[in-house]
Amino acid sequence: MTLTNEQIFSTLVLPYLNHAVRMYEASYASAPDIDAAMRFGCGYPQGPLTVIDELGAATVRDQLAARYAETGDHLHQPAELLDRLADEGRTFAEEGAGGDGAAPELKHEITKVGVVGTGTMASGIVQVFAQAGYDVVFVGRGDDKVAGVVKFIDKGLSKLVEKGKLDEDAKAAVLGRLSGATEREALADVDLVVEAIAEDLEIKTQLYKDLDRICKPGAILATTTSSLPITKLGEATNRPESVIGMHFFNPATIMKLVEVVTTVDTDADVNETVLALCARVGKVAVSCSDRSGFIVNCLLFPYLNDAVTLLESGAATMDEINDAIKEQAGFPMGPFQLLDVVGNDVSLAIQQELYAEFKEPGFAPAPLLEQKVAEGALGRKTGKGFHDYGA
Repeated sequence: MTLTNEQIFSTLVLPYLNHAVRMYEASYASAPDIDAAMRFGCGYPQGPLTVIDELGAATVRDQLAARYAETGDHLHQPAELLDRLADEGRTFAEEGAGGDGAAPELKHEITKVGVVGTGTMASGIVQVFAQAGYDVVFVGRGDDKVAGVVKFIDKGLSKLVEKGKLDEDAKAAVLGRLSGATEREALADVDLVVEAIAEDLEIKTQLYKDLDRICKPGAILATTTSSLPITKLGEATNRPESVIGMHFFNPATIMKLVEVVTTVDTDADVNETVLALCARVGKVAVSCSDRSGFIVNCLLFPYLNDAVTLLESGAATMDEINDAIKEQAGFPMGPFQLLDVVGNDVSLAIQQELYAEFKEPGFAPAPLLEQKVAEGALGRKTGKGFHDYGA
């Protein structure tokens, strides 16, 4: 029997909402930050906690309880906080209210920024800082890689000129703030380094040992990692208090979100400085601590994995699931469209990390997702994933 759009919504979106409640309940992130992360990181019209407020905590609680009775899956058991808000008739808007609302300040002076890496993410980050008025030193493994960054940024700025969003003088000024190098020693006098190299702990650890040796005292060392333990990178240095996560989203020049990730060692002034810096370069920063998946991936990928599991069950087709989610939840893409954009290999790797971290049986990667990766059907980048992108 094919599920209705409402049933597909309740199957996939209700556990996602419940997971967001548990994230807030555990004091991992604030209610505004959880909502902002999903809005600016995924393009969702509303964050999950706002959705619960609109639907009503009691409605969401009761629908989850019905799912839990049916599946016995712990992930469908209504979070205790959801139960309490439902009983009290309260909302997350009320629950999350408070705080002094003071904007973060730059506790460390930041005038010169360093970026390590020359890929799309690194190039975008270089452009973001240079456009915001910062002198940027970026380091690549060879002259061709360094030239590639300048070419990438020149092309991006030229598009802005064509659209009338930038003039030629402003473009020249941005390019004039760039300084490429092939030796890490060029980072000796920067105030902040953002590392955007391969997601390999051994390679990153070696880099952090180098940065610790090269960078001046007080310089902040930031990583764009989306999956590796930032604490381990801090431990590779003699300045763990200066190590922090700045998880930009791709493309960095367009996506507004930055997840600012602190370890137990990160100094409060370093955290506040990075939050303030994000605002200065036009980004929306959300705060969380060093845990697998941070906010966005931790909420997004179990939902995508559940969609694959639902498809495997035969209760709905891929098109029915995609259409139902766009119609009922207002998400910009259906789950299978998004999986193909992200890459099924990337999605599987993240889901495996979440499963290893949280030990939740419901986080086990869907067999069909594993099969797609084994077949090399990785999504748009290979021309075939859940959908076929052949000519």
